[in-house]
Amino acid sequence: MTVFIVAVLVLLAVFCVTLYNRLIRSRNRVDTSWSDIDVQLQRRHDLIPRLVTAVDQYAKYERATLEAVTELRTEAMQQADVRARGRVEEKLSAGIGRLIALAENYPDLKANENFLNLQNELVETENYLQFARRYYNGSVRDYNTMTETVPSNIIASSFNFKPKDFFQKSSDEAANVPLARFGTVE
Repeated sequence: MTVFIVAVLVLLAVFCVTLYNRLIRSRNRVDTSWSDIDVQLQRRHDLIPRLVTAVDQYAKYERATLEAVTELRTEAMQQADVRARGRVEEKLSAGIGRLIALAENYPDLKANENFLNLQNELVETENYLQFARRYYNGSVRDYNTMTETVPSNIIASSFNFKPKDFFQKSSDEAANVPLARFGTVE
């Protein structure tokens, strides 16, 4: 009888350790995938001053748009909270879309090789960002599922594993932001 009780306790301990380790791996996957998003956001933030400078040379009368994008870039870089950063990044995406759309009013800008290269880099960055966002949100979904479902939620609550926030567009308006595509706006 004692052997049976010891065996059950050992199996229970192994089960709990296994669940705990799965939670750790899942949380680490979320953190790693967030760093992928952060890299792409930083890349986009690094491109913005160059884009603003290129547009500024041609579009002297568009000062308000240029300043708004620059301010949103600064605000986005200062956000640490995933939800708050997501909201600011949505506004920044809309501002970049407006900035790219300005090229339609300035044929010389639209034909400028530097501007076209910057636009291509932004499109590439947005594509990488979209992939990173999907991977991050999938990792968050799996992690949150583990923290909320039985029996792993018991281990999660015992060791203070908290649900993570998704990084996504939070409104229909933000989902309809035009995407920059090689000289055109969709």
